[in-house]
Amino acid sequence: MSAIAQTWTMKTGTRASAIFGVAAILVVVVAAAAPFLVSRAIVQDLFFILTMLVLAQNWNLLAGYAGLLSIGQQAFVGLGAYSMFGMVILLGIDPLVATLLAGFFAVLLAIPSGFFSFRLQGAYFGVGTWVIAEAVRLVVAQWKALGGGTGTSLPGEARKAMFGIDFLKSMFDMKTPQASDAIAYWCALVLAVATVLLFYRILRTRQGLGLAAVRDNETAARALGVNAKRMKVFVYLTTAFVTGITGALIYLQKARISPDAAFSVADWTAYVLFIVIIGGIGTIEGPIVGMIVFFVLQKTLSDFGSIYLLILGFIGIATMIFAPAGLWGLFSARTGIQLFPIRRRLVLNGSEHSLHDTRKGGFNG
Repeated sequence: MSAIAQTWTMKTGTRASAIFGVAAILVVVVAAAAPFLVSRAIVQDLFFILTMLVLAQNWNLLAGYAGLLSIGQQAFVGLGAYSMFGMVILLGIDPLVATLLAGFFAVLLAIPSGFFSFRLQGAYFGVGTWVIAEAVRLVVAQWKALGGGTGTSLPGEARKAMFGIDFLKSMFDMKTPQASDAIAYWCALVLAVATVLLFYRILRTRQGLGLAAVRDNETAARALGVNAKRMKVFVYLTTAFVTGITGALIYLQKARISPDAAFSVADWTAYVLFIVIIGGIGTIEGPIVGMIVFFVLQKTLSDFGSIYLLILGFIGIATMIFAPAGLWGLFSARTGIQLFPIRRRLVLNGSEHSLHDTRKGGFNG
C-alpha cells in the first residue's frame, strides 16, 4: 500500500507556466532598464500601466475571489495619496517613506468602513463603499493645510531631496524631473511584481482554497468549516493597504493633488472594473490582458472625447454578453493554457487527476 502511495505527487505548475515564468523574468529585467533606454514619456506610460495593473489586481482579488463587489476603492487611492502629501508637507518625511506609510492609513480607514459595509450584501455593499468614499472625499476637501477643495502640490524641495535623486543625478546625469519619474517607475515595477506574486501565493494556499469556496458557495463553505468573514476581512484589509500605497505612488509621480482627482470614481474604480471585466475576472492573467487592451484603446480613442467613453462602455457590455469569462477566460477555455495555474493536480505515473476545480464562468479557483 505504501509503495502505491509513494507514486502520487502533487503538482500545480504546467509547462506553459514554467515557460512564462522564465519569459516574465526577462521582461522584468528589461523593464527595469527602461529609464535608461526610452524617453521620459514612455516611462510615464509604463508607470501608468503598472499602477493601473496593481489597482486591477487588487479589485480582482476583492471581487473575483472574495465576492466583495466594491465600487469605492477610490477611497483608499485618495486617502493614501493625501496621507503621503500630509506627511511630506506637514511632517517633512521623505516622499518615498511617506508612500510606504500611506498603506497603513488606508488600513485605518478600511477597519471602520469595513465594519459598516460588511453588514451589507451584494449591490448594497457596492453602494455602501461608494458612499464611504464620497464621505471621505468631502472630509478631505475641508483639509485647509493641504489646499482644501482646490488641492495642493508637492514642495519642489521635497522632490529634489527625495531618496535616490542625488545618486541618479550624479551617476547618470539625470535632471530632477527625469530622476523623480525613474524612481517612481521603479517603485511601480516592484509593487506590480510583488502584488502579482503575493496574490498568486495567497491563492495557492489553504486561504486561497477557502476564498474559492466562499466565492462559489458561501453557505457550503461555512458548513465545511471555512471562516468566510475572516477570509473577506483579510482580503479587504490587504487590498486597502496595497491600494493606499498605489494611490500615494501615483500622486508622488503627479506631484499635484486635489480631492476630485484623488477620489475620482471614474479614474480609480470604473476604469479598473473595465480592465478586469475585459481581461477576465477571477484570474490573475485577466487584469494583465485587460490592462494591455485598455491602454491600447485609450491611446487610440482618447482623442474622440466622450465618444471614447461610449466605445469603452460598448466593448465592456459586448464582452459581458459574448465572453463573460473575459478575453483571457475565452482563450484559456479553448487552449487550456494557464500562466498562473492554481488548481492542484495529483499525478500518478504520468496521469494527472484534478484535485479540485471550483471554477464557474470566468472564475479560476
